[in-house]
Amino acid sequence: MSREPAAAQEPVLVAAAHGTSSPRGRAAIGRLVAAVAARRPDLTVRAAFVDVQPPDPASVLGSIPAGRGARVVPLLLSAGYHVFVDLTEAVTPVPGATLAPALGPDDRLAQLLRRRLEAAGLRADDVVVLAAAGSSQPSAVADCVRVADALGGLLGRAVTAAFLSAAQPRLEEAVAAVRVRGRRVVVATYLLAPGFFADRATRCGADVVTPPLLLPDGPAPEELVDIVVERYLS
Repeated sequence: MSREPAAAQEPVLVAAAHGTSSPRGRAAIGRLVAAVAARRPDLTVRAAFVDVQPPDPASVLGSIPAGRGARVVPLLLSAGYHVFVDLTEAVTPVPGATLAPALGPDDRLAQLLRRRLEAAGLRADDVVVLAAAGSSQPSAVADCVRVADALGGLLGRAVTAAFLSAAQPRLEEAVAAVRVRGRRVVVATYLLAPGFFADRATRCGADVVTPPLLLPDGPAPEELVDIVVERYLS
């Protein structure tokens, strides 16, 4: 009796991103999903989006054959409303579906942020602010502060966590507060991909703003691919 291919035996990896109307952001997320699929060709990898663009997680989960199973991996940097409400509600009624942790906090994300800063020409006397999307969930805000602290440890200087919505301090206010005569303010963009928030970050009044973690015209960073696969396996 023949056996099914190995890929059919494993739960589908549903990579659930926020979603964006930005073509550059969509391209960047697409590159990450493709890189995960290339890393694990034995798995079926599907993309879903909690907002803005289709398909939504419930639709993707509903299209998976009964009994196959699915592991939803949030392509989100912290566990806020979209993880605790949107994705939890999508997964709960589906037999065999489970929800993995968010991508952050993770020390590898701090290492990737440092690379972005170095590529942007970070100087020894620059003041650094971490720009995160923000959340009404206190634990998600705390996760961003943890990443800012980890980045500060790598850089050997304090890094202030600031937010573009839903949490304090707001990015523009934090940039103004840390500005010291003769020193540049550099923003480390702690966002996954180009889009609305990344565009807002560029207008925060800082001297330098790094691009987000994913770029639309380059390969997905190995750190992010590693984390997605590890969350699936966790």
